[in-house]
This record gives sequence, C-alpha cells and structure tokens, in this order.
Amino acid sequence: MLDLAEELHRWCEERRDFAVATVVRTTGSAPRRPGAALAVDAEGTAIGSVSGGCVEGAVYTLCEEALKSGESRTESFGYSDEDAFAVGLTCGGVIDVLVTPVTGRDERARSVRATLAAALAAANAR
Repeated sequence: MLDLAEELHRWCEERRDFAVATVVRTTGSAPRRPGAALAVDAEGTAIGSVSGGCVEGAVYTLCEEALKSGESRTESFGYSDEDAFAVGLTCGGVIDVLVTPVTGRDERARSVRATLAAALAAANAR
C-alpha cells in the first residue's frame, strides 16, 4: 500500500471519502502479495491494484459498497491453478482482501492520515 501513500494522504487532506481494499493473505500463485492495495473515492476514481487485473472489477464494486454501507469486510477471490488455467486465466491461487471505508471527517480518517504521513516521512528519510 505504500505505493498509494502519497495519493491517499492527499485524499485525506482533501477530506475525501474513499475505501481501501488491501490484500491481507494469499495462497497459491496469487499475482500480488499481501499489502497490495486498490483505493476508490466517492467520485469513482481508482488508484492501485490488488490483482493485476484478475478481480479488479469485483474489488472496485466492493469498495463502492463499503462507501455506501460504512462497513469493512473481508472477501476471498481465486481459483485453483488448474481451474484458472482451464478458463484461460494466467493466475491461480487465492487472495483475501480487506475493504475498509474511510470517511473524510471521521476518526478513522485522522488515524489513516497520521499513519500515511509517518510512512511518507520514513520513506523520504531513506
């Protein structure tokens, strides 16, 4: 998610509502590792990726739903390597994705903003 930190920090500063989907666990030949993230704001702008294309549309929809409901949720996506190959997918495995809404004016947004600022400062200090 660090690759999204600068943009998400800006979204927090602008008090945008958004949802972040983060890969929290993988098994098999999943295309991206834990920490990969996709964020969608209330206007529909998306940044990042959780799968390199395999399930981006479904995760985008989960982000929209989280923005509407205000609820976090975890969802699993994937196929066995054999099933993926049979339907023409280049990736197999399973990814578990945590989707978390962040409302621009709630306590969660302040915490996210502070965490992102610290991550950016640490990255810039290297």
